Amino acid sequence: MSEAMKDAVVTMEQVAGRTLRVATWRLTEATEHPPVLFFNGIGANIEAVAPLANELKERAFIMFDMPGVGESPDPLVPYNPFTISWTAAQLLDKFGVDEVDVMGISWGGGIAQHFAMQHAARTRRVVLIATSAGMLMMPGSPKALTKMANPRRYIDPEFMMKNFETLYGEGLGKSQGKGGHMSRLKPPSPRGYMYQLMCMLGWTSAPALPFLLKQDTLIMMGDDDAIVPLANGRFLNMLIPNSELVVMKGGGHLFLLSHKDECTAAMREFLDAPENEEELAA
Repeated sequence: MSEAMKDAVVTMEQVAGRTLRVATWRLTEATEHPPVLFFNGIGANIEAVAPLANELKERAFIMFDMPGVGESPDPLVPYNPFTISWTAAQLLDKFGVDEVDVMGISWGGGIAQHFAMQHAARTRRVVLIATSAGMLMMPGSPKALTKMANPRRYIDPEFMMKNFETLYGEGLGKSQGKGGHMSRLKPPSPRGYMYQLMCMLGWTSAPALPFLLKQDTLIMMGDDDAIVPLANGRFLNMLIPNSELVVMKGGGHLFLLSHKDECTAAMREFLDAPENEEELAA
């Protein structure tokens, strides 16, 4: 097991007719905070964002590999944001978790939005990282998007290294974290990658956000993101009633890793903020 996963409990769970590889951190420990349910980016396995769970040690975390990604078996049939959100809710039931703070990065940020609207009663707060409203997004650079759509970026390590700066921006491309991040990635299966791409085809949260995403929401964007430009975060901030936008200066698409300390500080401040006037008075 990698260093990033040494404190995780990893199991294979049968959920909603699927087999999923699930990792939890500190789920059985007593805490005043709800667990974090984290949705990863396209093609990325649990290990890619495990460092975040290790940084926010005061909180429990729940993550899972999407079907055909990491060590979750290939999906038999396609899925969509509704069915994968329902599957995640079934997983929470299995673990006896009633309420969560929901986080998602990039592709997973779309699923996080959908989960928060579909399962509003179970979602306390939302953190959206380097993501968009889906189909109505402002596109990134053609050079980056062409490589983003190419499965070789996960299947061919040489291709991935060669195009890392194009894909993820200078924010992480020049940092010491580049090699460490890439060593944690495991290629998805061709079917797993294709079904993830298909999952979000035609999906957009934009019409629903002003009415259905009522939770306090932190939107985190990098101003040097070639894949999901900052304009997408501003659009989400305009649509989501109780939202705030934090911009990571010099942050590429993976500023969550390159700007680790800034990100965790912003998350803590947001997640720990009082929820009502009674708490403020206390």
